[in-house]
Amino acid sequence: MRPESAGLAVRTRGLRKVFGERAVLDGVDLDVRRGEFLALLGASGTGKTTLLRILAGLDAATGGTVLVPPVRTVVFQEPRLVPSKRALANVIIGQGRSARAKGLAALAEVGLSRHADAWPATLSGGEAQRVALARALVREPELLLLDEPFAALDALTRLHMQDLIAELCARHRPAVVLVTHDVEEAILLADRIAVLREGRFVTDLQVGLDRPRDRTDAGFVELRRRLLADLGVDTHAGSTREEVPR
Repeated sequence: MRPESAGLAVRTRGLRKVFGERAVLDGVDLDVRRGEFLALLGASGTGKTTLLRILAGLDAATGGTVLVPPVRTVVFQEPRLVPSKRALANVIIGQGRSARAKGLAALAEVGLSRHADAWPATLSGGEAQRVALARALVREPELLLLDEPFAALDALTRLHMQDLIAELCARHRPAVVLVTHDVEEAILLADRIAVLREGRFVTDLQVGLDRPRDRTDAGFVELRRRLLADLGVDTHAGSTREEVPR
């Protein structure tokens, strides 16, 4: 059964991934609805990226079942552009010249319509990541997987990219799974947030806040406090750090 038949883009049951004697994922059950935006939080080594890679088909599970749609794309922390290809060629790579019009439209959506002929080396970090995002979206994925896509960007560019992701996902409506260490980023973007610890979910909740979301809103502040506590961060120690320790 494809997950879409039940209104789902993702379904895992009893998912396990073992490295040596260590179970990084230990019986994970996960449903992600079509069009839903899920953020995964957790300290390093808790299995977030491993889960994302299994959903992407880049790693194999040790056990359990994984049902995902056939059209899925990944945006990584690094843009992973081909240096010898211009921006447009990177966007439509593997799709042939007939995809040129779609590629140009995708670049326009990410604000890079004037950069179609630019070489990757001439792009800023934010521009290169926008090309990577256009490359993912031009394939019209049913499932978009984001592996800390803003982590290498400066703070201002990161804010702009968060706004862009929110706008594009609302427009295209793929199911989205975002791996992040940034609690505020998760609350700003996601419909639902799950926390992984020791290979299992310890938190899985809906974000019941209206959009656009305000970091100073009492509900936002309370949810941030709860998530930090679930992540094992001492919220009473006077720290203002919002990211999960790596």
